[in-house]
Amino acid sequence: MADLAIIDYGMGNLRSVQNALKAVAPALEIATTCDPAVIAAAKRVVFPGQGAMPDCMRELSASGAREALLEAARSKPLLGICIGLQMLFEHSEEGPTSGLGLLPGRVCRFASGRTDPHGELLKVPHMGWNEVWQTRSHPLWEGIPDGARFYFVHSYFAEPADPALTVGSSRYPRPFTCAVARANIFAVQFHPEKSQHAGLRLLANFLAWNGVDAASPG
Repeated sequence: MADLAIIDYGMGNLRSVQNALKAVAPALEIATTCDPAVIAAAKRVVFPGQGAMPDCMRELSASGAREALLEAARSKPLLGICIGLQMLFEHSEEGPTSGLGLLPGRVCRFASGRTDPHGELLKVPHMGWNEVWQTRSHPLWEGIPDGARFYFVHSYFAEPADPALTVGSSRYPRPFTCAVARANIFAVQFHPEKSQHAGLRLLANFLAWNGVDAASPG
């Protein structure tokens, strides 16, 4: 039985996620897989992804891993990364596309033509390092300073229907939700595997987390 399963549905660079997890826990037994039995047997699950959400939803269903992922989200620590956060919600403007519906809310596109406080045009996708502000406490923030910088690459962001789901916020230029949590689920819009010390600390915290969030909205 693997310590951790990374769900592989053919979307995204999973090697960088695996390498980052190995860097913080060299003895960790990782299965990168779409096999439902392996996902079900793993102690915890990482759900990454890159690309267009309609493609990701289609490939997740085609891989055979969708039901195993839904069960994992109900029963064990689950970390969503990038599209892996967006797919947890009910609906996305990209497509438009239905998500997994595990969290209430929608996924919206950054509006074009916006400028920063200095009048510079902001590009879409939002790409690069940005500060993340912790909007409430959570075990995965342990040892990470408020305002730490993480690496982002995305054109869409989540709008949770319940504000209590938000545990992290960033700005581009207005605030947007970039981390959410409920019960045993924690998901981030940024890429911890590409975010150096802060990202590695978040991954280490996930590997030590028992899936309990005392401040969860339930």
